[in-house]
Amino acid sequence: MNGAARTGHRFRLVWDDLRGRSGHRVVDQVARQIRAVRDGAELAREMAAGRTAPASARARMAVIEHAGDAERAGLAAMLRDVLVTPIDREDLYRLSRSVDDVLDNLRDFVREADLFGPPEFGFALAPLESVLDGLDALEAAVRKVLDDPAAVTVAALRARKARNRVRETEQAALADLFSGPFDVDVLRRRELLGRLDAVGRRLGEAADALSDAMLKRSH
Repeated sequence: MNGAARTGHRFRLVWDDLRGRSGHRVVDQVARQIRAVRDGAELAREMAAGRTAPASARARMAVIEHAGDAERAGLAAMLRDVLVTPIDREDLYRLSRSVDDVLDNLRDFVREADLFGPPEFGFALAPLESVLDGLDALEAAVRKVLDDPAAVTVAALRARKARNRVRETEQAALADLFSGPFDVDVLRRRELLGRLDAVGRRLGEAADALSDAMLKRSH
């Protein structure tokens, strides 16, 4: 981009700031990152349901991870340029980092599933359903930041409740595992369930980041 183009680009960004458009651009970018992570969770569910082989899921997850990284980088670039953000930049970075951590742990879940190779992954379906519910709630919360800020905390609470359901379903699956014969497959499934619990924790941290940001904004 030459000097004239950079000047024109900067002018457009300042004009967007003055017209209140920059906040919507930031919100849309965060939502795009969450949707990329949701694609990863949907892929993991497909694998757990037996619709996608672990090796294939692992290859496809690499593509999704690249897309998620690109959306996060896009947000970072946007935050360097805009003058006004809908919530504090520090909180936006924290939210984006937590969302990225969700995808990282989903990637590790799929990779470890391919490496460990238990005969089936039905035990992971319920936690992954809760992860998907939580990501949907988180995106809905983000999209309310500008248009309905009073509703953000309630929507973020739905994401935290989904995180709790991840933990509850993971513990129920563990109890079921340990009620039968103890063998190497039990250990493999335990490790995979632990990875899903990490996904849930990161999801909860993302919801907390958004709630904290809105609390600051209200003061």
